[in-house]
Order: sequence, then structure tokens, then C-alpha cells
Amino acid sequence: MLARLLQEAILSSQLKNIEFYLEPADNVRLSSLCGPFDENLKQIERRLGVEITHRDNWFKVTGQPVQAKAATDIVKGLYIDTLPVRGEVNEIEPDNVHLAITEANCLEQDVPSVWNEEVYIKTRRGVIKPRNPNQSQYVANILRHDISFGIGPAGTGKTYLAVAAAVDALERQEIRRILLTRPAVEAGEKLGFLPGDLTQKIDPYLRPLYDALFEMLGFEKVERLIEKNVIEVAPLAYMRGRTLNDAFIILDESQNTTTEQMKMFLTRIGFNSKAVITGDITQVDLPRGARSGLRHAIEVLSDVDEISFNFFKSHDVVRHPVVARIVEAYEKKEESERKEKAEKERLRKEAKANQAE
Repeated sequence: MLARLLQEAILSSQLKNIEFYLEPADNVRLSSLCGPFDENLKQIERRLGVEITHRDNWFKVTGQPVQAKAATDIVKGLYIDTLPVRGEVNEIEPDNVHLAITEANCLEQDVPSVWNEEVYIKTRRGVIKPRNPNQSQYVANILRHDISFGIGPAGTGKTYLAVAAAVDALERQEIRRILLTRPAVEAGEKLGFLPGDLTQKIDPYLRPLYDALFEMLGFEKVERLIEKNVIEVAPLAYMRGRTLNDAFIILDESQNTTTEQMKMFLTRIGFNSKAVITGDITQVDLPRGARSGLRHAIEVLSDVDEISFNFFKSHDVVRHPVVARIVEAYEKKEESERKEKAEKERLRKEAKANQAE
């Protein structure tokens, strides 16, 4: 009992109290910041291990020095984010809090120098900033290289940031058109059995790309640009034989390309064009025995200076926190299966060698 009390006393002596006042005082903005029943503040408390108390716009954060400083910065930053847009206070949702916490955690780590640079993408709907070091490096590579690969699990922002970079380049008139493509490979389904013309058939498969475009440009403008062929949507097979100049091309779900398709796509790129290839090598839907063009490209092109590769991990996921845990669980399981398979192969070879003797 005495040891526990002594330990608590030592820990309490290490805690830091930070008091601050949010200005200007605004009850509506304060309500948006705190969330229903202070749920946004409770999320920060749970994730960072701090205690947050407040009376109106006066706040007090108690916790370990690093966590307390991070929580203070998050609260202040989210309050700034509540600034009214077109007369209405911007609502702070749980996912906004999650992203802010993720970003704050990254700032405490030893990260590449590019994270300290001003790397962002500007569209008419607002400025899109990377949320972690890998995203920052990814955006920087897209801006600096003609061909960039974004490889990693779902939820890491690979596709969203690629579309944002394409919209930014189009609005600054660096390119004349955006091309969105992906291999038409799905488990047990065929495009030909879907109703409608080519665009209507492939629309469901490119929905993440469309959603990002609608968010950045608006539904009506995207529809107009598609009618004018400024934005073009097509399955990968329709890229064959073309030379794509003055274009920003995004190949999504590239893990489902064959080696031949990947080579064909990469050799379509013409003058003043950029290409971003995104995919997750752990989710290949190709027939058994077929080799993924993305895996092959990583091996073949890794030494080409003009091409950048960005590898995302589970800790880069910027969706709900449970998504990162799901990805980690699958990664651990796959690693365990690989080790088990390697051990079985080793034992088999040893047994075969013993039989030969």
C-alpha cells in the first residue's frame, strides 16, 4: 500500500498543468469544439492520457509534459478550425479530433526533414495538408517526380492525395486533363454484366476517385469536366496504344495489374505528364498463379531515380483508430503464416537431405 502511494506521489510530481484561455470567446464555437457532452475532449483525454477541465473558454490540461503540450496544441488548433465559414460555425467531428491527435503524435517523433517543410495542396475548396510524415513525403514526391508510387493499406490517403494533386495541377493549368483508371478485376464479377454504357459500368469501381473529385470540385463541375473530356474515366485496357501528353494519370488498385499491364501503362506517359500509381500488395485479386504488376514494378524500378516509391504502414492510417488495429492484426497474422511456412519448408528440406544420406 505504501509503495503504491509512493509511486502515485512520484507520478503526480511529474505531471504538468497548462492553463490557457481560448479567444475570442464564442459559446457556439466552444460547443462545436467540445462536442456533445464534451465527447471531443474525452477522446483527447483517452488517447493522450491527460485530464482536461474547463469553465467556459478557460481550459486546464493536466498530464505528462509531452502529452499535456500536445493536448493543448490540439484544443487550440481545433478551436481555430471552428471559425465560421459563410456565416456558419464549422462543426468539429470525432474524425477531425482523431486526425488532429494523429498529427500531433507525429510531431513528437524523429521524422524526415520534409515534414518540417510547407508541403500542401491547394484547391478551390480549401488547402489540403498531409496528416503525417509519410503523407508529407508522398505529396512532396508527387510534386517532384513524374511517376510516383503510393503503396500501403487502405485509409492511408494514397488515392485522396493523388486526386488532390491532380486537381491542384489542373486548376493551375499545369496539365490539360485528368485520367482515372484501374484494372477491371473483381472477385467473381464481370463488368459486362453490369447495366449501362462503359462509364456507367466502371463508375462503381472508381467510386473513391469520384468521391474525392466531388469533394474538391463539386458535383456539377465534375460532371461538366467529364462531358468535356477534361476528366476521363476508363478501364486500364483502354489505355493501350495511347500516348498521354499534358495529363495527370492516376492508376488505382494497381496491385491487380499483371506485369504486362503495368509495363503498358507506364509506357503510355508522354510529355508534361504525371502519373501516380496506388495499390495495396496485400490485397491482390488476380487469379491464382498470376503475378502482380505492382510487386514486379517495385523490384524492377526501385533503382530508377526519376520514379519515387512511398510505402505506408498501419500507423499511417488516418481513418477510425480501429482501422489501424485491424491492419496491424492482419499484418501480424500474415507474418506468422510466412514464418510457419518457412519453418515447414526448412524441415522438409532437412528431412529430404537426411533421406538422401
